[in-house]
Amino acid sequence: MRSMTRVRGSGRPRRALILASVAASAAMLTACGGAGGGGATKDGAPAPAPNKDDKLTLTVYSKFTSREFDIVTKGLNNLKAKFPNIEIKHEGNQDDDKLTSSIRGGNPPDVAISFFTDNLGAWCSTGSFIDLKPYIERDKIDINTIPDAVRSYTEFGGKRCAMPMLADVYGFYVNTDMLKAAGLSEAPKTTTELFEYTKKLTQFNADGSIKVAGFLPNMPFYENQAQIWAPNFGATWLDKDGKSNLAASPEWKEMFNFQKKLIDFYGHDKLEQFKAGLGDEYSADNAFQKGKIAMTYDGEYREAFIRDQAPDLKFDTAPPPVLDSKKEQRYGGAFTTGTIIAIPKGVKNPGASWELVKQMSLDTQTLVDLSNGLKNLPSTNESLHDPGLKVTPQFQKFLDMFSSGKLLPNPSTNIGDAHLKAVNDFAERWQAGNEPNLEEGLKKVDAQINDELAQKRGGG
Repeated sequence: MRSMTRVRGSGRPRRALILASVAASAAMLTACGGAGGGGATKDGAPAPAPNKDDKLTLTVYSKFTSREFDIVTKGLNNLKAKFPNIEIKHEGNQDDDKLTSSIRGGNPPDVAISFFTDNLGAWCSTGSFIDLKPYIERDKIDINTIPDAVRSYTEFGGKRCAMPMLADVYGFYVNTDMLKAAGLSEAPKTTTELFEYTKKLTQFNADGSIKVAGFLPNMPFYENQAQIWAPNFGATWLDKDGKSNLAASPEWKEMFNFQKKLIDFYGHDKLEQFKAGLGDEYSADNAFQKGKIAMTYDGEYREAFIRDQAPDLKFDTAPPPVLDSKKEQRYGGAFTTGTIIAIPKGVKNPGASWELVKQMSLDTQTLVDLSNGLKNLPSTNESLHDPGLKVTPQFQKFLDMFSSGKLLPNPSTNIGDAHLKAVNDFAERWQAGNEPNLEEGLKKVDAQINDELAQKRGGG
């Protein structure tokens, strides 16, 4: 999803791999509510800030590695300016499954950082992350300093159990040299234009195999994920009663029919053969960076990878193309998610943990430094407008999308990201021709998701 979801670095796993492990994660989360400890003192008040004479070590789990790990570690250590007695032990390459296992086993990190919001609903509903509202109220924090869409994906059921630590928006990257060679001057704005651009930009070998894909429609692949495409078609996940509503949604049907149109242009077997030869998403062999794909969905963080791994690549960014009939309504918007930071249940010094969460989610200088280093979007209004924020023309497009009022996040559910996995699994079957009837296939996905939602509501 990420935002997904969200980068990052060569150590960031593909979202598809994360989705594949959700069943195990969900099972663990159900058991997490019983972990010992908590987030408040015995009288229900938030735990106090640490005494500056007490020597403490806070362990932090994150998935960051390599270059990004060093940038985040530096940000975490900013806390020492206020609390020189606190040491930070940052453990990178810790995914959501490892985090969940640590909470379940009663040995959680003091602070948890996750690339994705996909499991937030499960963490909140099971009590795996503590409610931060008492701390926010005690410290008189104006939560409205966080943009609306970001606030929405860091809470569940009215409970704020996480804070944002930078945000992601998923836009569109284009190879400007390839566009120019094809007589094109700007990125496509609609699905009709995207299809025409794809045909013009695609190059075939003499044997008919794909040499360069104008746009690769396979899903899931890189950031081609159902949740990232959906906002560009105005497709939403749940109806007013909180049930899956895919089969009754013309927008989901438009999305999958458009995807199949692209698949059929290439041929599914040719796409699979081409895809098999492409490099890992977060390596220097990324297909867009290598000139094997002319246009692609990706997050704002891709710019940092390009500058580092493919500095000679000529590229531009834009909002993602939208369904023609949604151009006025949706163009300029996008899917959003972000890194979240939270306090797991069972930590020994929740007051100290909160001080670090507050530093990483609300301190303007820390957020600006992290954004400049990671090329993620700052997640408070103050940091978004700070003069120290380094903005390239390509990055500005993502800032514009972020402030468009047209961002759509994933809905948080108590089944974690099981609904996302179900739709991406369907997409794989659909593009391969194994789902001959779109509406009937989507009805089965609705039933699968609704069964899982009902089980959770029933305490299953």
